[in-house]
Amino acid sequence: MKDIIYYAIPVFALSLVVEILYFRYLKKHEHHYNTRDTVSSLSMGIGNVITGLVSKAVVFGALVLVYQVRLFDMNPGAWWYWVAIFFADDFSYYWFHRTSHMVRYFWASHVVHHSSQYYNLGTALRQTWTGNISGAFVFYLWMPFIGFDPVDVFIMQTASLIYQFWIHTEAVGKLPAFLEFIFNTPSHHRVHHGSDIKYLDRNHAGILIIWDRMFGTFKEEEGRPHYGITQNLESHNLLQIAFHEWRAILRDISKAPDLKSAIGYVFGPPGWSHDHSRQTSKQLKKSQH
Repeated sequence: MKDIIYYAIPVFALSLVVEILYFRYLKKHEHHYNTRDTVSSLSMGIGNVITGLVSKAVVFGALVLVYQVRLFDMNPGAWWYWVAIFFADDFSYYWFHRTSHMVRYFWASHVVHHSSQYYNLGTALRQTWTGNISGAFVFYLWMPFIGFDPVDVFIMQTASLIYQFWIHTEAVGKLPAFLEFIFNTPSHHRVHHGSDIKYLDRNHAGILIIWDRMFGTFKEEEGRPHYGITQNLESHNLLQIAFHEWRAILRDISKAPDLKSAIGYVFGPPGWSHDHSRQTSKQLKKSQH
């Protein structure tokens, strides 16, 4: 199965060039891009495509395996099928994304995407090399189990990824209110990439922002965020970007005083520590009040 994301790459590249020219020559802003940062983001994106040649095959195999014991035989020709799979995929993405901010094991892969201190279309391409092999696909296994074809699940995942490319920009302000209410927009996603305490762990949407509104994680944009993570990674080394949190987990485990603490360092929230020497996002928010 040919991954349709490959066909979108030229559009991504052209859009990136247009955004750079827009900020440089029309807006006269120099702080939206940094050459080394953008090169790092693009390199991480290329690495994601390369690692995906193997990891996506493993993921697709897992979806196909579950599909063999499906509960229902669904008809892809029915109008409701594509409506249902759209909402199912977006719902799954929300919980995958939210969990990736709440469980350090998943954060170790996802933090790559948040490690840039800039917010632009280049940042959209700063993708993990370990997300698939570390098990992100488990959030989607229920879809083939109830009868959605694995190929269609892959198509919807790719469509969501393509949609999310354009929202990584500061060139677009707020859209009309009805669009802001329903869809994930550049304004909503800027909040998600903010490292300000008030913005932490907010707006986990893929395409629809309704999930954040429903489950209490929505936050309106209130001024330009500071981008990055709470303790920024001052490095453009690709291996450091890709694996720094995994290394930190192993380091914390080696120093854990007991098994419970070791488990906490893997499956607790980012920032958790057995001796309270660090703070989670929840603790940071609590200390601010």
